[in-house]
Amino acid sequence: MRICVYCSSSASCDPAYHRAAYELGQFLAEGGHTLVYGGGGVGSMGAVADGALSKGGDVIGIIPRFMTVVEWQHPGLASLEVVEDMRERKHLLLTNSDAVVTLPGGCGTFEEVFEAITMKRLGLYFNPIVFVNTLGFYTGLMQFLEHSIAEKMMGHAHAAMWSIVDRPDQVLAEIARTPAWPRDARSFAAVR
Repeated sequence: MRICVYCSSSASCDPAYHRAAYELGQFLAEGGHTLVYGGGGVGSMGAVADGALSKGGDVIGIIPRFMTVVEWQHPGLASLEVVEDMRERKHLLLTNSDAVVTLPGGCGTFEEVFEAITMKRLGLYFNPIVFVNTLGFYTGLMQFLEHSIAEKMMGHAHAAMWSIVDRPDQVLAEIARTPAWPRDARSFAAVR
Protein backbone atom coordinates (compact mmCIF):
# COMPACT_ATOMS: atom_id res chain seq x y z
CA MET A 1 0.00 0.00 0.00
CA ARG A 2 0.93 3.63 -0.47
CA ILE A 3 0.25 5.29 2.86
CA CYS A 4 0.07 9.07 3.04
CA VAL A 5 1.26 10.56 6.33
CA TYR A 6 0.42 14.10 7.39
CA CYS A 7 2.56 15.52 10.20
CA SER A 8 4.45 18.47 11.62
CA SER A 9 7.75 20.06 10.67
CA SER A 10 8.21 21.47 14.18
CA ALA A 11 11.61 20.75 15.68
CA SER A 12 10.61 22.38 18.99
CA CYS A 13 7.77 20.12 20.15
CA ASP A 14 7.98 17.33 22.70
CA PRO A 15 10.46 14.70 21.39
CA ALA A 16 7.80 12.03 22.00
CA TYR A 17 6.08 13.24 18.81
CA HIS A 18 9.25 12.69 16.79
CA ARG A 19 9.78 9.25 18.33
CA ALA A 20 6.23 8.24 17.39
CA ALA A 21 6.77 9.50 13.83
CA TYR A 22 10.04 7.55 13.54
CA GLU A 23 8.34 4.39 14.83
CA LEU A 24 5.48 4.82 12.37
CA GLY A 25 7.97 5.05 9.51
CA GLN A 26 9.64 1.86 10.71
CA PHE A 27 6.32 -0.01 10.96
CA LEU A 28 5.28 1.08 7.48
CA ALA A 29 8.58 -0.06 5.98
CA GLU A 30 8.58 -3.36 7.88
CA GLY A 31 5.06 -3.98 6.57
CA GLY A 32 6.26 -3.47 2.99
CA HIS A 33 4.31 -0.25 2.51
CA THR A 34 5.41 2.91 0.74
CA LEU A 35 5.45 6.12 2.75
CA VAL A 36 4.15 9.13 0.85
CA TYR A 37 4.56 12.42 2.69
CA GLY A 38 5.35 16.10 2.29
CA GLY A 39 9.08 15.67 1.67
CA GLY A 40 10.37 17.65 4.65
CA GLY A 41 13.54 16.90 6.53
CA VAL A 42 12.84 18.29 10.01
CA GLY A 43 10.45 17.61 12.86
CA SER A 44 8.06 14.69 12.58
CA MET A 45 8.30 14.94 8.80
CA GLY A 46 12.00 14.14 8.90
CA ALA A 47 11.49 11.54 11.61
CA VAL A 48 8.84 9.52 9.76
CA ALA A 49 11.03 9.43 6.65
CA ASP A 50 14.12 8.53 8.69
CA GLY A 51 12.21 5.69 10.36
CA ALA A 52 11.12 4.23 7.04
CA LEU A 53 14.56 4.65 5.50
CA SER A 54 16.20 2.96 8.50
CA LYS A 55 14.31 -0.20 7.58
CA GLY A 56 14.98 0.06 3.85
CA GLY A 57 11.48 1.32 3.09
CA ASP A 58 10.27 3.13 0.02
CA VAL A 59 9.69 6.84 0.70
CA ILE A 60 8.17 9.32 -1.71
CA GLY A 61 8.36 13.00 -0.81
CA ILE A 62 6.20 15.60 -2.52
CA ILE A 63 7.26 19.17 -1.87
CA PRO A 64 6.39 22.55 -3.35
CA ARG A 65 9.19 24.38 -5.11
CA PHE A 66 9.26 27.34 -2.71
CA MET A 67 10.16 25.00 0.15
CA THR A 68 13.22 23.75 -1.71
CA VAL A 69 14.50 27.32 -2.00
CA VAL A 70 14.92 27.38 1.79
CA GLU A 71 16.09 23.73 1.78
CA TRP A 72 13.24 22.23 3.80
CA GLN A 73 13.43 18.99 1.81
CA HIS A 74 14.78 15.74 3.22
CA PRO A 75 18.32 15.23 1.86
CA GLY A 76 18.16 11.43 1.90
CA LEU A 77 15.19 10.71 -0.33
CA ALA A 78 15.67 8.78 -3.56
CA SER A 79 12.23 9.95 -4.68
CA LEU A 80 11.45 13.64 -4.16
CA GLU A 81 8.86 15.18 -6.45
CA VAL A 82 9.01 18.98 -6.64
CA VAL A 83 5.65 20.53 -7.54
CA GLU A 84 4.55 24.09 -8.16
CA ASP A 85 2.40 24.78 -5.11
CA MET A 86 0.65 23.47 -2.01
CA ARG A 87 -2.53 22.60 -3.90
CA GLU A 88 -0.71 20.31 -6.29
CA ARG A 89 1.17 18.73 -3.39
CA LYS A 90 -2.04 17.99 -1.47
CA HIS A 91 -3.70 16.59 -4.57
CA LEU A 92 -0.83 14.20 -5.31
CA LEU A 93 -0.46 13.11 -1.68
CA LEU A 94 -4.11 12.13 -1.42
CA THR A 95 -4.94 10.98 -4.94
CA ASN A 96 -2.61 8.01 -5.05
CA SER A 97 -2.82 6.93 -1.42
CA ASP A 98 -4.43 3.77 -0.11
CA ALA A 99 -4.80 5.25 3.38
CA VAL A 100 -4.12 8.47 5.28
CA VAL A 101 -2.40 8.57 8.66
CA THR A 102 -2.35 11.82 10.59
CA LEU A 103 0.25 12.43 13.28
CA PRO A 104 0.11 15.46 15.57
CA GLY A 105 0.76 18.71 13.75
CA GLY A 106 -0.24 22.30 13.20
CA CYS A 107 -2.45 24.19 10.79
CA GLY A 108 -0.97 22.56 7.66
CA THR A 109 -1.60 19.08 9.05
CA PHE A 110 -5.13 20.05 10.06
CA GLU A 111 -5.88 21.47 6.63
CA GLU A 112 -4.62 18.33 4.90
CA VAL A 113 -6.56 15.87 7.03
CA PHE A 114 -9.75 17.94 6.93
CA GLU A 115 -9.54 18.04 3.16
CA ALA A 116 -9.25 14.23 3.16
CA ILE A 117 -12.27 13.95 5.47
CA THR A 118 -14.26 16.35 3.30
CA MET A 119 -13.36 14.40 0.15
CA LYS A 120 -14.46 11.21 1.87
CA ARG A 121 -17.77 12.74 2.93
CA LEU A 122 -18.39 13.81 -0.67
CA GLY A 123 -17.57 10.39 -2.08
CA LEU A 124 -14.32 11.47 -3.70
CA TYR A 125 -11.98 9.52 -1.39
CA PHE A 126 -12.87 6.10 0.01
CA ASN A 127 -9.82 4.94 1.96
CA PRO A 128 -9.07 4.78 5.69
CA ILE A 129 -8.14 7.95 7.61
CA VAL A 130 -6.39 7.21 10.91
CA PHE A 131 -5.33 9.70 13.58
CA VAL A 132 -2.43 8.79 15.90
CA ASN A 133 -3.23 10.28 19.30
CA THR A 134 0.30 10.64 20.69
CA LEU A 135 0.21 12.20 24.17
CA GLY A 136 -3.56 12.64 23.78
CA PHE A 137 -2.98 15.27 21.09
CA TYR A 138 -6.21 14.61 19.19
CA THR A 139 -8.53 13.92 22.13
CA GLY A 140 -9.95 17.46 22.02
CA LEU A 141 -10.41 17.28 18.25
CA MET A 142 -12.38 14.05 18.58
CA GLN A 143 -14.63 15.73 21.13
CA PHE A 144 -15.10 18.66 18.77
CA LEU A 145 -16.02 16.36 15.89
CA GLU A 146 -18.52 14.58 18.14
CA HIS A 147 -19.95 17.99 19.03
CA SER A 148 -20.32 18.78 15.33
CA ILE A 149 -22.28 15.54 14.88
CA ALA A 150 -24.41 16.25 17.95
CA GLU A 151 -25.25 19.67 16.49
CA LYS A 152 -26.22 17.95 13.22
CA MET A 153 -23.50 19.63 11.17
CA MET A 154 -22.55 16.08 10.19
CA GLY A 155 -24.57 12.89 10.33
CA HIS A 156 -23.90 10.02 12.72
CA ALA A 157 -22.68 7.93 9.78
CA HIS A 158 -19.92 10.46 9.20
CA ALA A 159 -18.18 9.45 12.43
CA ALA A 160 -17.01 6.37 10.52
CA MET A 161 -14.94 8.49 8.13
CA TRP A 162 -11.99 8.44 10.52
CA SER A 163 -10.62 6.38 13.36
CA ILE A 164 -8.07 7.00 16.09
CA VAL A 165 -5.33 4.94 17.71
CA ASP A 166 -2.99 5.72 20.58
CA ARG A 167 0.26 4.31 19.20
CA PRO A 168 2.05 3.91 15.85
CA ASP A 169 2.17 0.12 16.22
CA GLN A 170 -1.65 0.07 16.02
CA VAL A 171 -1.91 1.91 12.70
CA LEU A 172 -1.61 -0.94 10.21
CA ALA A 173 -4.12 -3.12 12.06
CA GLU A 174 -6.53 -0.18 12.20
CA ILE A 175 -6.17 0.40 8.45
CA ALA A 176 -6.83 -3.31 7.81
CA ARG A 177 -9.98 -3.38 9.94
CA THR A 178 -11.46 -0.13 8.61
CA PRO A 179 -14.69 -0.98 6.77
CA ALA A 180 -15.05 0.12 3.17
CA TRP A 181 -16.59 3.58 2.85
CA PRO A 182 -19.90 3.36 0.95
CA ARG A 183 -19.70 4.15 -2.74
CA ASP A 184 -22.97 6.04 -2.40
CA ALA A 185 -21.48 8.45 0.18
CA ARG A 186 -22.90 11.44 -1.65
CA SER A 187 -26.41 10.22 -0.94
CA PHE A 188 -25.92 10.96 2.76
CA ALA A 189 -23.29 13.72 2.55
CA ALA A 190 -25.86 16.38 3.37
CA VAL A 191 -27.58 16.23 6.74
CA ARG A 192 -31.33 16.38 6.12
